[in-house]
Amino acid sequence: MTSSGAWQMSLGVLELGNVVAMWIGAYLFLSGSVTIGTVYLVFHYLRLVKFPLLDISAEIQNLPQARAAVQRIRELFDVGPTLPDTDDARSPGELSVEFKGVSFSYLPERSVLKDLSFELRPGRVLGVLGRMGSGKTTLSRLVFRLCDTDRGVVQLGGVDVREIRLDELRRRVGMVTQDAQLFNASVRDNLTLFDNSIDDGRIVRCLDDLGQEPWLRLLPEGLDTVLTAGGDQLSAGEGQLVAFARVFLRDPDLVILDEASSRLDPATESVVERAVDSLLEGRTAIIIAHQLATLERVDDILIIDDGRVVEHGSREALAAAETSRYSGLLRTGMEEVLS
Repeated sequence: MTSSGAWQMSLGVLELGNVVAMWIGAYLFLSGSVTIGTVYLVFHYLRLVKFPLLDISAEIQNLPQARAAVQRIRELFDVGPTLPDTDDARSPGELSVEFKGVSFSYLPERSVLKDLSFELRPGRVLGVLGRMGSGKTTLSRLVFRLCDTDRGVVQLGGVDVREIRLDELRRRVGMVTQDAQLFNASVRDNLTLFDNSIDDGRIVRCLDDLGQEPWLRLLPEGLDTVLTAGGDQLSAGEGQLVAFARVFLRDPDLVILDEASSRLDPATESVVERAVDSLLEGRTAIIIAHQLATLERVDDILIIDDGRVVEHGSREALAAAETSRYSGLLRTGMEEVLS
């Protein structure tokens, strides 16, 4: 029997019960066997029974949906990682970044990166420019190994990223994106990503370095304050600073900033800019930007278009070369061509 059939049957039985009770009550009242008060009590008791039965019927109606949800959860738990971890792990030294003939596509018929090659030496900061859809974010995902190349090799410190254990890769590479993903958990767990080895003193020092200790003091329960998934209690700037604090706490060797300050108000952006300066000090970094102003701190420039490198070199050299694309952007201020 379908759930809708069970629901209709329940309603029918209850209505039939009302009709039978009315007929018996009328018969007994007219025969003088019971008073009108007794008849009323019978109907009242039927009414008390009716609503619990309706609630039970409604729950029965939801059972197929619950069964399907449980099945989907089981299937989710059975899903294995699509990026296998290596058994013969290698540990890179200083984190340089090198792309060697890298091609990648999300769909077979459309390549996002096409034979991409460049090198970033340790301790230098690379600024990546390009139109929307040119492959900038895909480049960062390949470095962080959220996906693997179709062809070519991505190397960190001279080691193929596929030969580095994922836990070490995540420890040594930190990434901040436009959207900070928050969990339904305490501020402490959101900052440490549930790593109990990070003590509260270190968290407080990190927030102080980011200029967020006053924000921490305003939280009703401090680090124990529970945030909802999506971070409705936080502004966009506060959520972004949480993402920066996560990277600070992990102390990575390579930092990737993917439009990390694009959604911030000017006041918060100034705080974030100071945080970025601290974060990049002594580290290799990749800054993906739509605004030329965010590239003032970079050492090298990489411009990609349609998944290919169209310009790569020292920022100072490209700015001085009148024929370079980067120099042209600086002269015209046409930042909209990068959006």
